[in-house]
Amino acid sequence: MRKTFLLTVILGVSIAAGAQKYKFNNTRLSDSKRIDCLIDMLTLDEKISLLSTNLGVERLGIPDCGQREGLHGVAIGGPGNWGIRKRDGNGVPYQTEYPTTIFPQSYGLGESWDTGLMAEIGNQMAEELRWYAQSPKSECGCNLVLRAPNADLGRDPRWGRTEECFGEDAFLTASMTVAIIKGLQGDNPRYWKAAALMKHFLANSNEDGRDSTSSNFSERLFREYYSYPFYKGIASGGSKAFMAAYNSWNGVPMCVNPVLENIARREWGMDGIICTDGGALGLLINAHHAYKDRAEGAAAVVKATTGQFLDSYKEDVRMALERGILTEKDIDKAIRGNLTVALRLGLLDGEDSSNPYIIIGKDTTATPPFLTKEACSLARKAVVKSAVLMKNEGSHPLLPIDTIATKRILLVGPYSEHVVQDWYSGKPPYEVSIAKGLKDAMRGTGVTINTVADNAMGRAETMAKDADMVIVCTGNHPYGTRTDWKFCPVASDGREAVDRHSMELPDEDMIRRLYNANHNIVLVLVSSFPYTINWCKENIPSILHTTHCSQEQGNGIADILLGKANPAGRLTQTWISDIASLPPMMDYDITNNRTYMYNDSSVTYPFGHGLSYTHFNYGRIEDIKVGKDSIHITVPVTNDGSMDGDEVVQVYAKFHSSKVDRPKQLLCAFSRVSIDKGKTVKVRLSISKERLSYWDCQTHSFVFENCGIELNVGASSTDIRQTAFVP
Repeated sequence: MRKTFLLTVILGVSIAAGAQKYKFNNTRLSDSKRIDCLIDMLTLDEKISLLSTNLGVERLGIPDCGQREGLHGVAIGGPGNWGIRKRDGNGVPYQTEYPTTIFPQSYGLGESWDTGLMAEIGNQMAEELRWYAQSPKSECGCNLVLRAPNADLGRDPRWGRTEECFGEDAFLTASMTVAIIKGLQGDNPRYWKAAALMKHFLANSNEDGRDSTSSNFSERLFREYYSYPFYKGIASGGSKAFMAAYNSWNGVPMCVNPVLENIARREWGMDGIICTDGGALGLLINAHHAYKDRAEGAAAVVKATTGQFLDSYKEDVRMALERGILTEKDIDKAIRGNLTVALRLGLLDGEDSSNPYIIIGKDTTATPPFLTKEACSLARKAVVKSAVLMKNEGSHPLLPIDTIATKRILLVGPYSEHVVQDWYSGKPPYEVSIAKGLKDAMRGTGVTINTVADNAMGRAETMAKDADMVIVCTGNHPYGTRTDWKFCPVASDGREAVDRHSMELPDEDMIRRLYNANHNIVLVLVSSFPYTINWCKENIPSILHTTHCSQEQGNGIADILLGKANPAGRLTQTWISDIASLPPMMDYDITNNRTYMYNDSSVTYPFGHGLSYTHFNYGRIEDIKVGKDSIHITVPVTNDGSMDGDEVVQVYAKFHSSKVDRPKQLLCAFSRVSIDKGKTVKVRLSISKERLSYWDCQTHSFVFENCGIELNVGASSTDIRQTAFVP
């Protein structure tokens, strides 16, 4: 019996091995060995081809696999023309768009302060990527590398791409980055559902001159601030891919900067894809003037272990090889990371793969993932969780709307009847505007809702006089109303390649006139970044912030306005009072009056701010326990108001006797918790000692010092409820 069993095992192993066409298909080998075997089999032409964003090698049965944009939903369409390029019968090119679930902009998702939500969204996007890559119904080809999340930091609210970031704080951004990466890549120990490619490494937060400018700052700020979300995305999230930014750091363009190999690869263990941004090779020569020609630039890119060009490059690489300034071994080293990602996606397994994700999309009778009730519900939940109630004052607050006392509502503004997609959006299967969402929710209540886009000829003012409540839906347009590159006619708007040159709300004059006609005004700011809304803060009774793009925008905002859901979003950027208080745009030293950590100027709304329809009381901090790597605290939080709701408990550290200069305060932990009315929850928070450490430039390491660390727990960076010291 034992001999029979052994023979069966041996035969089974032999048959399994025989089913693999190439040695690199053998999943029993180590990942490193499989990639060694594959590189040994590649021709030079194939290696050069692998320096593109395509991971495929047709001769060896490795399917083509490319990249897709996906900051808040997979983009196969949308204003940025991310659809599938085709040609008609006459050879004329056109684009076909395909629907995907579209969520609020990244800036809004950050305002949820909800890592669990981020993981759900990441998983949904990965499901849709796989479906389009593998379904017989799909014509989109295989694209399993998603250019997301954006781990850049919003250190300046004038940044034209603020909409793409999670906010100004490195710890919050890192937490959201890690969560969405884990959602995208899945929890299988061997395979990824999709690959998360972070953007844009590093310190890429100015658009004007971005192709030639240098972001200059110290090694400490590199470690403690600008690189921190990328580091955590790799070390904690498991990402093995990022895009190098256009800009330089301290004079060296990022796509050739030594930190790519010395820190990201050797120190952090980032053994996957590093790619250039689009057209970056040409910019090395024409904008940065770093090399005399494209061959020299291409050689430098590959030698920096940047293994993918988003650019035409093949002839330049061949010329570099001919000149002897680049070797085949340099290419081997650079493409190794690309193949590592291909392996984790299951692309190197051949026909016999145990990848659990290859079944997605194969059942042609199943509802596509972007049309399921679960996808719609998730998009709606994301709108609700990301909405920030910034103000709601008065003896009888306007929100939530009392449908008994309020019978005539006027909706005013450019974003009341339209959902606007941004440059990196896809095409949603449907869109629900705020007007539609509110009208649908009010059906049968006897409430009349009228809409008007603007105050032309004083029409909105006239209508406001007859309304019980006026809701103004205004903000920025994400790409200036026209897709022409760099078109951005409003100074306070911004977009890719254009920074903001004003922070005043364009429709504030209209709001003033409406206020003169009717004081019962709710301002719904649909915006991708902060405004200096000083007059509105002083005069408008209720202000709600949301962002663009979500297909469920109207239903989610209606849920908030009517009290079907309780708002709990929090601001992730400091809303300053005066643009003149900001340092010059190119001052990347955040210690100069930037972010909540170092700001000395007056603010309209502080970092972490957000209100609720209920009230939370914080008890004394309990059980401070100092462990080897973390400090654990417990704080009881009671919902002593009249409505169930979420509270975002935030912990800020102050350093009283540090050997080095430290921030005035530093977010070091947070937790979004649901608490029923009348109930108390003991919120347990863990504070990493790494987060409380500073970077020592002499030892090149993080140093933790118990220097009289004060822990402030509260509802925002300025609304501190309880304080304790680390023992």
